[in-house]
Amino acid sequence: MTPFGFSLPGRVIFGRGEAGRAPGLIRALGNRGVLVHGADASRAAWLVDGLRAQGAAVLAVSCGAEPSLPMLRDALDRARPQGADWVCGLGGGSALDMAKALAALIPAPGGIMDHLEVVGRGLPLRVPPLPCVAIPTTAGTGAEATRNAVIGLPDHGRKVSIRDEGMLPRLAIVDPALTDGCPRGVTLASGLDALAQVIEPWLSCKATPLTDALAGPAILPGLQALMRLMQAEDPEARDRMAWTSLCGGIALANGGLGAVHGLAGVIGGLTGAAHGAICGALLGPVLDMNRRLTGDMPRLARLRADLAPALACPPDAVPVALADWARAQGLPGLAALGLDPARHQAVAEAALTSSSMHGNPVTPGIGDLVAALSAAS
Repeated sequence: MTPFGFSLPGRVIFGRGEAGRAPGLIRALGNRGVLVHGADASRAAWLVDGLRAQGAAVLAVSCGAEPSLPMLRDALDRARPQGADWVCGLGGGSALDMAKALAALIPAPGGIMDHLEVVGRGLPLRVPPLPCVAIPTTAGTGAEATRNAVIGLPDHGRKVSIRDEGMLPRLAIVDPALTDGCPRGVTLASGLDALAQVIEPWLSCKATPLTDALAGPAILPGLQALMRLMQAEDPEARDRMAWTSLCGGIALANGGLGAVHGLAGVIGGLTGAAHGAICGALLGPVLDMNRRLTGDMPRLARLRADLAPALACPPDAVPVALADWARAQGLPGLAALGLDPARHQAVAEAALTSSSMHGNPVTPGIGDLVAALSAAS
């Protein structure tokens, strides 16, 4: 067996109602902290009140969109004087990424650009991050189990990461009840992202026995759960989607991703469109591209055979059927998300340099990526 390693959050708690334990578990990390939440502060009131009831001093920071460099600078200026012992993120992937970035940078002696990849110096952290607690309220990014924070740079038209082993959350509390009633469009986009994040590590050239054990068995149940949620609210389906998302976060952190995320990072930086929607639009076309380029590698053939009954199509038609199903549920294409087809060539060229692309089972050419972008438009 080829040697491999893996990294995980310090502790993961999964299950309905488990979020009720959060105030006590967070308070045990220290007296003062920063709580990052989404756009609606009222959805975080239960946790803020619970922490303050236990005597904790809490600074609440809103992150209502995918974090950008200006947003991070503003949040950091507010958070550093707090003298925080911990940082907690409660929300979707955006809030969790902001929380991880703040936990890393509050104690860091340098500036943000010292640690940003691609456009910055990409230096490792010299001081350990503050303990970070991640509590997702959507089932999509798996950010509760990853060691990076994605930051948008509007002036550069890119999204890049701050990345360090120490950025893995100290504690991840995955309570599917927090995702109940999530809006249909958000459920669809985030669910397709979760699906991409178990499919791509399963197909990745960096896959390991650990990522195989987590990602492979989560793919079909994840798709079935998402299809169910497009029909009706269903707690059991919410549970399965939360598990799929957690498995995807662990798998991508340890086994890499692929062309879907390689392209999505560039497109998100250019358009500002939601990451999950971009990944959802790309998933079917990229699967079809990889089928053509690999001659239908055994894992991809198995994937298509497994998903065909759920999509009511022959195995050969799975990539197109998946894309058609997502569109029928209301997912927009890349053009509607703001990507001008005239930018396809530039997006393809930039995506080839992304870290995610290194996990794709085969290295695509510019023309292959342009064709996938056109199919996703």
